[in-house]
Amino acid sequence: MCPPVNRPTRFEDFRYLGDKRSQRVYDLDTDDADAVEAIAELLASEQFAAFSPDTLAEARNRGYHPHASAWPADAD
Repeated sequence: MCPPVNRPTRFEDFRYLGDKRSQRVYDLDTDDADAVEAIAELLASEQFAAFSPDTLAEARNRGYHPHASAWPADAD
């Protein structure tokens, strides 16, 4: 299991964070190792966006595509 992702300042209350470069959205509550690594790189780049309301549906409305780890477990 990976350590939890540290949320960026002023984004502590958000669950989903989007990568402006790839239009990919990540779930900050994930424990997927690949996603945690990608989120760390995204936070370092400072090229991220938050959504309001903080949902995958809103991210999709803005043209973002969920990372595989962001899909709900019951979506299959």
